[in-house]
Amino acid sequence: MAGWRWRFAATWVLCALVLPLAYAQDLEERVIEHTLPNGMRLLLLRRTQSPTVAVNMYIKVGAVDEPVNQTGIAHMLEHMLFKGTKVLGTTNYEAEAPIIRRLDELYAEYDRERDASQGEESERLNELRQQIDAAQEEQKQYVLSNELDQVLSYHGAENLNAGTSIDYTTYYMSLPANKLELWMMIESERMRDPILREFYVERDVVLEERRMRYEVQPDGVLQEQFQAAAFVAHPYGRPVIGWPTDVNRLKRPDAETFFRTFYAPNNVVVAIVGDIEPEQVIERMASYFGDIPPQPIPERIATVEPPQAGERRVSVEFDAEPQVMIGYHKPTVPSFDDFVFDVISGLLTSGRTSRLYRALVEEQQVAVNVDTYNGWPGARYPNLFLIEATPRFPHTAEDAEKAIYAELERLANEPVPERELQKIRNQLEAGFIRGLNSNEGMSSQLAYFESIAGTWKYVLQFRETVARITAEDVQRVAKQYLKASNRTVATLVKTATESE
Repeated sequence: MAGWRWRFAATWVLCALVLPLAYAQDLEERVIEHTLPNGMRLLLLRRTQSPTVAVNMYIKVGAVDEPVNQTGIAHMLEHMLFKGTKVLGTTNYEAEAPIIRRLDELYAEYDRERDASQGEESERLNELRQQIDAAQEEQKQYVLSNELDQVLSYHGAENLNAGTSIDYTTYYMSLPANKLELWMMIESERMRDPILREFYVERDVVLEERRMRYEVQPDGVLQEQFQAAAFVAHPYGRPVIGWPTDVNRLKRPDAETFFRTFYAPNNVVVAIVGDIEPEQVIERMASYFGDIPPQPIPERIATVEPPQAGERRVSVEFDAEPQVMIGYHKPTVPSFDDFVFDVISGLLTSGRTSRLYRALVEEQQVAVNVDTYNGWPGARYPNLFLIEATPRFPHTAEDAEKAIYAELERLANEPVPERELQKIRNQLEAGFIRGLNSNEGMSSQLAYFESIAGTWKYVLQFRETVARITAEDVQRVAKQYLKASNRTVATLVKTATESE
């Protein structure tokens, strides 16, 4: 999941006209909150339109929480939790366990030998590789790949997936209501005692994923460099997938330690929405998850990104068309100014009548697209207001930048007309209501805000707060934050070929 803000679309305006506004207002009475004795938070909402349920489990741990030298371990662990348990994913765990431990020892020695040889081949490295290959081949006879997924899918689960962000890790699915207890049985077993089998095979898979998404893709390369430049002190500057040298040295015991530290019930929020009897669900959840002990959760990040002393610029050379990313530091939830940035985002890039789209794409034709994101790369800590644009040939990133800055200055110096401001309020409200319409969307937003903002009731405050935002608020926030000394700019510059 790359972002968390609602994106805008013209059709949402129509939704605002047809959906009852009381829809959200009665949520406060209908959402059942419960905390198990071990600290696990439950948010339950009964909806009986269909005999299905949507389940979202949020663990408040992401890349921002990773130890030094172990970037990528949160994402790696998300992959590993689909490998099964002592009874799922294996034909004989007792026979498999010694092989798993042997592979840990072999890889530990292999990594030490590789570091000592400084990239040079050695006889010992070859021997270790052969022993690793033999052990992995021996393990295959016991492994049942994707059994966890297959069992749930066989019983009707859909959209079964997971995601890791810089702030959190989430596991989610939809399934028939009468199979909810099956999910509880499997999920509680996975949370109690997962087996991180085939860890080192999966490590290679993640390294290849990283190469394909962040090393050979121009936007991936640009994003990584931009993020690292924007955050020099706070761990928001690290990539969720991890730095390659860190990922290449991750060990299964390290992942187990990370799991035991953060996958504690008192660090978990579960939202279940659909055809349920809440009291019965609470009883069953206590039965399946209640004996998992709570853990002390490490202190959260104390590092604060220092104010910028001036504009930061990064130029990335790549054989691709130019792109530009511009980020301004800003506060996060529950700051009022964060809500104002939602409105600013709408004013700038919500649809074809938005300011940046009209100026850059239609009138000046200096860009083929332009977009904005509020709350990047995460929302647990102060973050960025991000603007991205792709220049239209023969225009350059500098041309696009100039046009963007002109619109930002206009935002700071001229009050937004009330009609334009109200249109954005309507779009935000429509997007808000639409986001809660499906069971999947509702369970996701309840769990997200409970985990990130500390209360799911943020979804109720959103509408009320946005309705209070004035043209003066927009001007004040634009002047305070959208200034040169507070921004980081990264441009993708096309490398010259011999023919050029």
